[in-house]
Amino acid sequence: MKVTLVSPYHGGSHQAWATGYQAASQHDIEILDLPARFWKWRMHGGAVTLARRFLPHTDLILATDMLDLSTFLALTRPETATIPTVLYMHENQLTYPLPEDPTTGAMRRQHGERDRHYAFINFTSMLAADRVLFNSSYHLDSWFDSLPAFLKHFPEYNELGAVEEIRARSGVLPVGIDTGNLDRLAGEEGKSVPAGSSPGDSPAGDSPAGDTSQGNSAPLVLWNQRWEYDKNPGAFFDALFVVADEGIPFRVALCGERFSQHPEEFEVAIDRLEDRIEHIGFAEPGLYTRLLWEATVTVSTAHHEFFGISILEAIHCRTFPVLPERLSYPELLPQGARDSCLYTDPHGLVERLRWALLNADEATRLAADELVPHIARYDWRNLAPVYDGVLQAVAAGAASPESPPDPQVRR
Repeated sequence: MKVTLVSPYHGGSHQAWATGYQAASQHDIEILDLPARFWKWRMHGGAVTLARRFLPHTDLILATDMLDLSTFLALTRPETATIPTVLYMHENQLTYPLPEDPTTGAMRRQHGERDRHYAFINFTSMLAADRVLFNSSYHLDSWFDSLPAFLKHFPEYNELGAVEEIRARSGVLPVGIDTGNLDRLAGEEGKSVPAGSSPGDSPAGDSPAGDTSQGNSAPLVLWNQRWEYDKNPGAFFDALFVVADEGIPFRVALCGERFSQHPEEFEVAIDRLEDRIEHIGFAEPGLYTRLLWEATVTVSTAHHEFFGISILEAIHCRTFPVLPERLSYPELLPQGARDSCLYTDPHGLVERLRWALLNADEATRLAADELVPHIARYDWRNLAPVYDGVLQAVAAGAASPESPPDPQVRR
C-alpha cells in the first residue's frame, strides 16, 4: 500500500516519527513536508503549499496535526475525494499550557490569551479525517475533556454533537523510537549493570550511599527537553540545588533545543552549578547518544507532555527516570516501577533524585531489569506493524474499526 505522509512542520519529534515509521513500515511511505519553522503560518498556509505539491497516486493520506486537513482536502478534492485520511495528533492547540507571563511563549502576541483559531483548525481537521490517532491516552482524554467548553465559546450552532462523533473514530497509537541508533554506541558507552545486584529499596527508604560514580566521575543528571516554560525548568533546578547543598556529587548535562528567548532559570542555574556542568545546549546526535548512555538519571518537571520520546530514549539507555505522576508519564512505565520513578510534589522529586544519585548502580539495574523490557513495545520494529495494520484497515474502508489486538492501541 502507498501512503502519503503530510508533515507541514517537519522537524524535531515530528520528523523523527515520520522517518522512523517510513523506515520500519512494510508500506511505501512518501513524505510531503515543509521545514519546521513559523508554526502558525504552517497551520494556515502549509495546506495550500502542500496541496499544490500533492501527487494523487496514493492509497491513503496520513497527516499530522499541524496540517489544516479540511483546507488541504478542499484544494485537492478532484484527487482526494475517495482517498481515506488519518490524522495523527502529536499535539494540539487547545490544551497546550499558556505561560504565567503573558509576554512570553508562543501566544505572546495575544498577550497570553489562547488564539482559538488554531484549536479550531485541529477541530475541523478531525472532522475531515476518517480516523484520528493520538500519541497517548492522556492526550486523547485531555482533548475531549476540553473540547466541549471550547465549542461553547461560540454563540450558536456550536456543534457539541461533533465531540462524540470524533471520539468514536479516535484511538491511541504511541510514537515509536529508533533504538538502533542508540545501540550503536552501547558497546563503547553503555552502562555496566552490576552482576547479581537487585533493584534497591523504594526511594522513600533510608538507603545507604552506594557507588556514586560511573568510572571515575560523579553520576550524570540529564535534562533532555526543550528550554521552554512548559517544561518547568525552575522546579528541576530547585531540586538540583537541594542535593548540591547536601554535598551529593553529581554532574549535569543541559541538553535540548535552546531558543533565543528561554527561561532565565537556565542562566541562574548555569552560574550556580558551573563546576558541575557537563554540557550546555543542543547536542548533536553522536554526543547526545553518548550522554544518554553515560547518564544515571533523567528528570522531568514538565507542565506539558503529550508523549515523552526523550524519556523513552533515556530509559532504553538504562537511565533512571524521575517523573511527575501526571500527564503522559504514567503510561510509559510498568505499574510495578511507578512508585520508584513518579513523584507528586517537590519533596518526592528531591527524594527520588537523591536516591538515584546515592544508589547509581541500583538505579541503573532497576532501569535495565524493569523499564527497558517494558518499553521495547515502543521500538519501531514492534510498533510499525501495528501502524501498518491500522492504516490498512482504514484504507480498506473501515473508518471506525475495532482496535487491533495490541495493548498500545485503544478506542
